[in-house]
Amino acid sequence: MSNIFVIKKKINSFYNKRISVSGDKSLSIRWVLLASLANGKSKSFNLLNSDDVKASIEAVKKLGIRVKLKKNFCEIYGKGLDGYKYKKNIVINAKNSGTLGRLMLGLLVNSEEEIRIIGDKSLSNRDFKRVADPLRKFGVKFKLTNNKNLPLTILGNKNLKPIRYNENRGSAQCKSSVIFAGLRTEGTTIVKAKKSRNHTELLCKYLKLPIRLSKKRGYDLIKIEKAKKLKSFNYNIPSDISSAAFFIVLACLTENSNLTIKNVNINETRIGIIIILKKMGVEIIFKNKKLYKGEYTADIFVKSSKNIKPINCPTKLNSSSIDEFLLIFLVAARAKGVSFFKNLSELNKKESPRLKWGAKILNLMGIKNEIKGSSIKIFGNPDINIKKKIVIKNYLKDHRIFMSSTIAALTFGGEWHIHDKNSINTSFPNFLKILKEIQK
Repeated sequence: MSNIFVIKKKINSFYNKRISVSGDKSLSIRWVLLASLANGKSKSFNLLNSDDVKASIEAVKKLGIRVKLKKNFCEIYGKGLDGYKYKKNIVINAKNSGTLGRLMLGLLVNSEEEIRIIGDKSLSNRDFKRVADPLRKFGVKFKLTNNKNLPLTILGNKNLKPIRYNENRGSAQCKSSVIFAGLRTEGTTIVKAKKSRNHTELLCKYLKLPIRLSKKRGYDLIKIEKAKKLKSFNYNIPSDISSAAFFIVLACLTENSNLTIKNVNINETRIGIIIILKKMGVEIIFKNKKLYKGEYTADIFVKSSKNIKPINCPTKLNSSSIDEFLLIFLVAARAKGVSFFKNLSELNKKESPRLKWGAKILNLMGIKNEIKGSSIKIFGNPDINIKKKIVIKNYLKDHRIFMSSTIAALTFGGEWHIHDKNSINTSFPNFLKILKEIQK
C-alpha cells in the first residue's frame, strides 16, 4: 500500500457535523508514567492509541510494570514510587516522543543501573542537554551524544539534593522532568518557570502529591517536596486540543460549514490557537464547559469565516499555540492583509524545523512570506485558489506537517501528493478516518 496521500479536490461544505477526536497525548503519556508509580491498579479510558503512547507503555514495562492494553481501556499495575526494577542493560526507546524522552529522565533520577535512552532520527536531533543540565544538579550522571543528543545514558543517585531551577524557555517538558525529579528528592525543590503547559502540575495537584503552585506575573513558582505515596487512579482522558485544531481550521476555511468537536481539553495553556483565531475573526464557541480532575473540558463549535483579518500575533500566545502554528499560518494565508508572528525559535526545535517548513508550504501554495530570524510575515490572499501540483516530502516524518498539508489541500485546492502518510501514527492515527466521517 502506498504511503503517499493524494488529494485532487477541495472538501465539500459540511454542516452541523459532530465529531470526537483522540485522547489528549500530553495527558495520556503523563497518565502512563504516574500510574506506573501508583500503588495498585489504575485504569484509563480514551487513552490515545498512538506510537508515542505505546512507547510510553513499553518504557514502563521495561522497568517491571505490568500493563494490560485493551481496545477500550488500559490498566497499569503500579508498584509504588520505588517500584521500578533497575536491571542491567535496560534500553528505553522513546521513538519520536520528546515528552516521553524528557519526562522519563525525571523519573529515573534514582536508578541503580545505567539506563540507555534512544529515539528515532528526528528525536535524536533534538536537545536533551536542556533537561540533563538541571537534573545533573540533583546529583544524576549523564552521557549524551555530542553533549546534547540521544542516545544517552543516565545513572541515578540514591542521595539526591533538591535544587532551585529557572526554566526560562517555556518548555513544559523540561519543567515536568524537574518536577518529577523533585518528587523523588528529600527537601524542597523550587522551580521558577516561564509560562508553559501545566498538565503535570494540575495532575500532581489533583493526585494530592506534595506540590505548591503560585502564579506570578510572567512566571509560575512551583515548590516540590518528596512524595511518600501515590494512590492508584482512574482517568477518562479528554480529547486533544492539538488534534481538534486541524478540524477547527478545516471548518474555518471551508465555505458554508460548521462543526462541533466534543469533550476537548481546553486547558488555558493550550488554547492559544483559539484566542488567535478569534482575534482573526473566526467564530468559535465553548459549550458544556466543565472541570474534570483538574482540567477544563468543553465542546468546541466553529463556523466558517468569510472575512479573516490579519494579525500581529502577541508573543505571549506563542507557548500556548506552539504546536498549532502551521495551521495558524494557513488561516493567515486566507487573511486580507499582512500577518506577523515573532519569536518562534522553539518552532524549529520540534520534530522538524517547523518554521522553515511553514514558510516552504506557503511558498509552494503561492503565498508570499518573509522569514527574518525567528519571525515570519505572511501576505494573505483571500482569493487563493490553487490549481497546480504540490509535493510534500522529506520532512522527517513530522506528523503535524502531514496533517497541516492535508488541511491546506482540502481547503485551498490543487493536486497534493503528501508523502509519509504513516507519520500520523505518532499522535493521531485516526485523523484520516475522521476526515472521511466529515465528508459523508
